Amino acid sequence: MMKIAVLVSGGGTNLQAIIDKIENKTITNTSIAVVISNKKDAYALTRAKNHGIPAECISPKDFETREMFNQTLVERIQSYDVDLVVLAGYLVILPEILVNAYPNRIINIHPSLIPAFCGPGMYGLRVHEAVLDRGVKVTGATVHFVDTGVDSGPILLQKAVEIKQEDTPEVLQKRVMEQAEWNILPQAINLIANKKVEVSNGHALIRN
Repeated sequence: MMKIAVLVSGGGTNLQAIIDKIENKTITNTSIAVVISNKKDAYALTRAKNHGIPAECISPKDFETREMFNQTLVERIQSYDVDLVVLAGYLVILPEILVNAYPNRIINIHPSLIPAFCGPGMYGLRVHEAVLDRGVKVTGATVHFVDTGVDSGPILLQKAVEIKQEDTPEVLQKRVMEQAEWNILPQAINLIANKKVEVSNGHALIRN
């Protein structure tokens, strides 16, 4: 049974998709050991508690230095003996010590088709605003492994979503979540849990 830690910053809709698909057995061999947020009022923490999942807030604001926060975050995750760390809308740049502690064992969901519309400062609604400003016709979401760069790790899964002429950033954000994010993030977890993924030479390979 693979144990995961899910890191979130907001409402936790991706977390809910994971919870639902574990409960209906779309995701197998997996349990959520802990949900961690950097924000005390994140509704994701309530979602976790509603399903009997341990939930913690570890905020940089509660520490005198960033190094103290980084160390505490790593130690708390390690205390749950997790196999995989899942970033589900976590808006904190991961400390290098965490990435090094879990090589090829951290995944992130990004709301665009990487390498388009990604990198420093590209998160949340900003991504969808940039997509519409550029006038592209197709967007989507990407699940990738996390390395020490920003959105630069090996790509595991992607799903395209059509853009409509009348879209606003908010409307597009909702469609990308519903059609892409809530599907490929649980799918990626299930693939990893069932030992179907191998990372080699900077590429994530899926075995049959």
